[in-house]
Amino acid sequence: MIRSASRIARFGVATLAAIGRARLARDGVVGRAQRLHAVSTEIAMIHDLELGVRGRFPAGPAVIVTNHVSYLDAIALAASLPVAPIAKSEVAFWPVIGTAASQLGVIFVERDDPWSRVRALRKALATLRAGVSVLNFPEGTTTDGKQLLPFQRGIFGIARLANVPIIPVAVRCAPELAWYGGASFVPHYVRTTRLSAPQIRLEVGHPIDPMRHSSDELAALAHHRIAYMLRDHLESHASVIRLRVPAPWPDAVLSTARRRVAR
Repeated sequence: MIRSASRIARFGVATLAAIGRARLARDGVVGRAQRLHAVSTEIAMIHDLELGVRGRFPAGPAVIVTNHVSYLDAIALAASLPVAPIAKSEVAFWPVIGTAASQLGVIFVERDDPWSRVRALRKALATLRAGVSVLNFPEGTTTDGKQLLPFQRGIFGIARLANVPIIPVAVRCAPELAWYGGASFVPHYVRTTRLSAPQIRLEVGHPIDPMRHSSDELAALAHHRIAYMLRDHLESHASVIRLRVPAPWPDAVLSTARRRVAR
Protein backbone atom coordinates (compact mmCIF):
# COMPACT_ATOMS: atom_id res chain seq x y z
CA MET A 1 0.00 0.00 0.00
CA ILE A 2 2.89 2.35 0.76
CA ARG A 3 4.41 1.61 -2.64
CA SER A 4 1.05 2.22 -4.33
CA ALA A 5 0.40 5.51 -2.53
CA SER A 6 3.91 6.75 -3.29
CA ARG A 7 3.62 5.95 -6.98
CA ILE A 8 0.19 7.54 -7.32
CA ALA A 9 1.39 10.72 -5.61
CA ARG A 10 4.56 10.94 -7.69
CA PHE A 11 2.60 10.23 -10.86
CA GLY A 12 0.20 13.08 -10.04
CA VAL A 13 3.05 15.51 -9.37
CA ALA A 14 4.87 14.51 -12.57
CA THR A 15 1.71 14.92 -14.64
CA LEU A 16 0.88 18.34 -13.22
CA ALA A 17 4.47 19.47 -13.70
CA ALA A 18 4.35 18.30 -17.32
CA ILE A 19 1.19 20.34 -17.92
CA GLY A 20 2.80 23.44 -16.47
CA ARG A 21 6.00 23.10 -18.46
CA ALA A 22 4.10 22.42 -21.70
CA ARG A 23 1.93 25.51 -21.27
CA LEU A 24 4.95 27.69 -20.66
CA ALA A 25 6.97 26.23 -23.51
CA ARG A 26 4.27 26.26 -26.21
CA ASP A 27 6.25 23.78 -28.26
CA GLY A 28 5.59 22.72 -31.82
CA VAL A 29 5.06 19.15 -32.96
CA VAL A 30 8.67 18.11 -32.42
CA GLY A 31 8.92 19.74 -29.01
CA ARG A 32 5.70 18.15 -27.76
CA ALA A 33 6.86 14.69 -28.87
CA GLN A 34 10.16 15.17 -27.06
CA ARG A 35 8.37 16.31 -23.91
CA LEU A 36 6.05 13.30 -24.07
CA HIS A 37 9.12 11.09 -24.42
CA ALA A 38 10.68 12.62 -21.31
CA VAL A 39 7.45 12.47 -19.28
CA SER A 40 6.76 8.86 -20.30
CA THR A 41 10.29 7.87 -19.28
CA GLU A 42 9.75 9.53 -15.90
CA ILE A 43 6.38 7.79 -15.43
CA ALA A 44 7.92 4.44 -16.36
CA MET A 45 10.64 4.96 -13.75
CA ILE A 46 8.13 6.04 -11.10
CA HIS A 47 6.34 2.73 -11.56
CA ASP A 48 9.59 0.71 -11.81
CA LEU A 49 8.50 -0.46 -15.24
CA GLU A 50 10.89 -3.03 -16.70
CA LEU A 51 10.88 -2.21 -20.38
CA GLY A 52 12.63 -4.62 -22.72
CA VAL A 53 13.12 -3.70 -26.38
CA ARG A 54 14.16 -6.19 -29.01
CA GLY A 55 15.12 -4.52 -32.27
CA ARG A 56 15.62 -0.90 -33.26
CA PHE A 57 13.29 1.95 -34.08
CA PRO A 58 14.13 4.08 -37.13
CA ALA A 59 15.86 7.42 -36.74
CA GLY A 60 13.41 9.23 -39.03
CA PRO A 61 9.62 9.57 -38.92
CA ALA A 62 7.56 6.41 -39.29
CA VAL A 63 4.10 5.01 -38.64
CA ILE A 64 4.42 2.66 -35.68
CA VAL A 65 1.61 0.12 -35.40
CA THR A 66 1.18 -2.31 -32.54
CA ASN A 67 -1.26 -4.58 -30.77
CA HIS A 68 -3.10 -2.94 -27.88
CA VAL A 69 -3.27 -4.53 -24.43
CA SER A 70 -3.10 -1.71 -21.89
CA TYR A 71 -2.68 2.02 -21.30
CA LEU A 72 0.92 1.06 -20.49
CA ASP A 73 1.49 0.31 -24.19
CA ALA A 74 1.57 4.00 -25.07
CA ILE A 75 3.80 4.83 -22.09
CA ALA A 76 6.26 2.08 -23.04
CA LEU A 77 6.38 3.17 -26.69
CA ALA A 78 6.63 6.86 -25.88
CA ALA A 79 9.42 6.11 -23.38
CA SER A 80 11.28 4.32 -26.19
CA LEU A 81 11.23 7.20 -28.69
CA PRO A 82 9.50 10.55 -29.35
CA VAL A 83 6.08 9.88 -30.90
CA ALA A 84 2.63 11.37 -31.30
CA PRO A 85 0.14 8.68 -30.21
CA ILE A 86 -3.40 8.44 -31.54
CA ALA A 87 -5.83 7.85 -28.66
CA LYS A 88 -9.57 7.51 -28.20
CA SER A 89 -11.35 10.79 -27.51
CA GLU A 90 -12.52 9.64 -24.07
CA VAL A 91 -8.98 10.03 -22.74
CA ALA A 92 -9.14 13.78 -23.40
CA PHE A 93 -11.80 14.06 -20.66
CA TRP A 94 -9.92 12.12 -17.99
CA PRO A 95 -9.01 14.45 -15.10
CA VAL A 96 -5.40 15.69 -15.28
CA ILE A 97 -4.33 12.89 -17.65
CA GLY A 98 -6.46 14.22 -20.50
CA THR A 99 -5.10 17.73 -20.09
CA ALA A 100 -1.52 16.47 -20.03
CA ALA A 101 -2.08 14.31 -23.10
CA SER A 102 -3.52 17.26 -25.01
CA GLN A 103 -0.55 19.45 -24.09
CA LEU A 104 1.94 16.73 -25.10
CA GLY A 105 0.76 16.17 -28.65
CA VAL A 106 -1.58 13.20 -28.36
CA ILE A 107 -3.99 13.04 -31.34
CA PHE A 108 -7.53 12.27 -30.22
CA VAL A 109 -10.13 10.51 -32.33
CA GLU A 110 -13.78 9.66 -31.78
CA ARG A 111 -13.87 6.18 -33.28
CA ASP A 112 -17.55 6.21 -34.23
CA ASP A 113 -17.37 9.61 -35.95
CA PRO A 114 -16.08 9.48 -39.56
CA TRP A 115 -15.23 13.20 -39.56
CA SER A 116 -13.28 12.84 -36.35
CA ARG A 117 -11.28 10.02 -37.92
CA VAL A 118 -10.56 12.21 -40.95
CA ARG A 119 -9.36 15.07 -38.73
CA ALA A 120 -7.13 12.71 -36.75
CA LEU A 121 -5.58 11.29 -39.91
CA ARG A 122 -4.90 14.79 -41.22
CA LYS A 123 -3.13 15.64 -37.97
CA ALA A 124 -1.17 12.41 -38.25
CA LEU A 125 -0.08 13.33 -41.76
CA ALA A 126 1.02 16.81 -40.65
CA THR A 127 2.91 15.24 -37.75
CA LEU A 128 4.80 12.86 -40.02
CA ARG A 129 5.67 15.69 -42.41
CA ALA A 130 7.02 17.64 -39.42
CA GLY A 131 9.45 14.77 -38.79
CA VAL A 132 7.73 13.03 -35.86
CA SER A 133 6.66 9.38 -35.78
CA VAL A 134 2.99 8.55 -35.21
CA LEU A 135 1.95 5.72 -32.88
CA ASN A 136 -1.27 3.95 -33.80
CA PHE A 137 -3.17 0.97 -32.40
CA PRO A 138 -4.99 -0.21 -35.53
CA GLU A 139 -7.14 -2.75 -33.64
CA GLY A 140 -9.05 0.27 -32.34
CA THR A 141 -9.42 -1.13 -28.82
CA THR A 142 -7.57 -3.17 -26.21
CA THR A 143 -7.69 -6.95 -25.84
CA ASP A 144 -6.56 -9.51 -23.27
CA GLY A 145 -3.42 -10.16 -25.31
CA LYS A 146 -4.58 -13.59 -26.47
CA GLN A 147 -6.09 -12.37 -29.74
CA LEU A 148 -5.24 -9.90 -32.46
CA LEU A 149 -8.24 -8.07 -33.91
CA PRO A 150 -8.42 -6.98 -37.57
CA PHE A 151 -6.55 -3.77 -38.37
CA GLN A 152 -8.26 -0.60 -39.54
CA ARG A 153 -6.57 0.64 -42.69
CA GLY A 154 -6.73 4.45 -42.31
CA ILE A 155 -3.24 4.99 -40.88
CA PHE A 156 -1.70 2.83 -43.61
CA GLY A 157 -3.02 5.18 -46.26
CA ILE A 158 -1.42 8.05 -44.37
CA ALA A 159 1.91 6.20 -44.41
CA ARG A 160 1.60 6.03 -48.19
CA LEU A 161 0.81 9.74 -48.48
CA ALA A 162 3.75 10.67 -46.26
CA ASN A 163 5.98 7.97 -47.82
CA VAL A 164 7.31 6.86 -44.44
CA PRO A 165 8.01 3.28 -43.32
CA ILE A 166 5.54 1.27 -41.29
CA ILE A 167 7.08 -0.31 -38.20
CA PRO A 168 5.16 -3.29 -36.75
CA VAL A 169 5.70 -3.75 -33.02
CA ALA A 170 4.55 -6.64 -30.83
CA VAL A 171 3.70 -5.78 -27.21
CA ARG A 172 3.83 -8.46 -24.53
CA CYS A 173 2.96 -8.00 -20.87
CA ALA A 174 1.79 -10.00 -17.87
CA PRO A 175 -1.93 -10.90 -17.88
CA GLU A 176 -2.63 -8.69 -14.87
CA LEU A 177 -1.52 -5.63 -16.84
CA ALA A 178 -4.11 -6.13 -19.57
CA TRP A 179 -6.87 -3.51 -19.47
CA TYR A 180 -9.83 -4.36 -21.65
CA GLY A 181 -13.53 -5.13 -21.83
CA GLY A 182 -14.79 -1.89 -20.30
CA ALA A 183 -12.82 -2.26 -17.06
CA SER A 184 -12.64 0.96 -15.04
CA PHE A 185 -9.32 2.77 -15.25
CA VAL A 186 -8.84 3.85 -11.62
CA PRO A 187 -9.25 0.41 -9.91
CA HIS A 188 -7.04 -1.22 -12.54
CA TYR A 189 -4.38 1.48 -12.21
CA VAL A 190 -4.35 1.18 -8.41
CA ARG A 191 -3.79 -2.57 -8.74
CA THR A 192 -0.99 -1.91 -11.20
CA THR A 193 0.76 0.45 -8.76
CA ARG A 194 0.95 -2.40 -6.24
CA LEU A 195 3.12 -4.54 -8.53
CA SER A 196 6.80 -4.49 -7.67
CA ALA A 197 8.18 -4.23 -11.22
CA PRO A 198 5.65 -4.52 -14.08
CA GLN A 199 7.25 -5.94 -17.21
CA ILE A 200 6.55 -4.95 -20.81
CA ARG A 201 8.41 -6.35 -23.80
CA LEU A 202 8.48 -4.70 -27.22
CA GLU A 203 9.62 -6.55 -30.32
CA VAL A 204 10.32 -4.22 -33.22
CA GLY A 205 9.75 -5.75 -36.64
CA HIS A 206 11.41 -4.89 -39.92
CA PRO A 207 10.17 -1.72 -41.69
CA ILE A 208 7.48 -2.13 -44.34
CA ASP A 209 7.76 -0.03 -47.51
CA PRO A 210 4.38 1.73 -47.89
CA MET A 211 4.81 2.32 -51.61
CA ARG A 212 4.94 -1.36 -52.55
CA HIS A 213 1.41 -2.23 -51.39
CA SER A 214 -2.11 -0.86 -51.20
CA SER A 215 -3.53 0.31 -47.87
CA ASP A 216 -5.46 -2.94 -47.47
CA GLU A 217 -2.36 -4.99 -48.21
CA LEU A 218 -0.28 -2.95 -45.78
CA ALA A 219 -2.83 -3.49 -43.02
CA ALA A 220 -2.86 -7.24 -43.70
CA LEU A 221 0.94 -7.46 -43.86
CA ALA A 222 1.44 -5.54 -40.62
CA HIS A 223 -1.19 -7.71 -38.96
CA HIS A 224 0.59 -10.88 -40.10
CA ARG A 225 3.98 -9.59 -38.95
CA ILE A 226 2.71 -8.75 -35.46
CA ALA A 227 0.75 -12.01 -35.21
CA TYR A 228 3.93 -13.89 -36.11
CA MET A 229 5.90 -12.11 -33.38
CA LEU A 230 3.10 -12.90 -30.91
CA ARG A 231 2.67 -16.48 -32.11
CA ASP A 232 3.40 -17.99 -28.66
CA HIS A 233 0.90 -15.68 -26.97
CA LEU A 234 -2.16 -15.85 -29.21
CA GLU A 235 -4.79 -18.52 -28.61
CA SER A 236 -4.79 -19.68 -32.24
CA HIS A 237 -1.81 -19.11 -34.49
CA ALA A 238 -1.72 -22.11 -36.79
CA SER A 239 -2.21 -19.91 -39.86
CA VAL A 240 0.46 -17.50 -38.69
CA ILE A 241 3.49 -19.64 -37.94
CA ARG A 242 3.80 -20.71 -41.58
CA LEU A 243 4.48 -17.14 -42.69
CA ARG A 244 8.01 -16.38 -43.80
CA VAL A 245 9.35 -13.17 -42.37
CA PRO A 246 12.87 -11.79 -41.99
CA ALA A 247 14.88 -12.86 -38.95
CA PRO A 248 14.42 -10.66 -35.86
CA TRP A 249 16.75 -7.80 -35.12
CA PRO A 250 19.51 -8.49 -32.55
CA ASP A 251 18.43 -8.24 -28.93
CA ALA A 252 18.77 -4.87 -27.22
CA VAL A 253 17.04 -5.20 -23.85
CA LEU A 254 17.40 -2.31 -21.46
CA SER A 255 15.38 -1.31 -18.41
CA THR A 256 14.06 2.24 -18.35
CA ALA A 257 16.42 2.97 -15.48
CA ARG A 258 19.40 1.92 -17.57
CA ARG A 259 18.07 3.94 -20.50
CA ARG A 260 18.00 7.04 -18.28
CA VAL A 261 21.56 6.42 -17.09
CA ALA A 262 22.71 5.91 -20.67
CA ARG A 263 21.58 9.41 -21.54
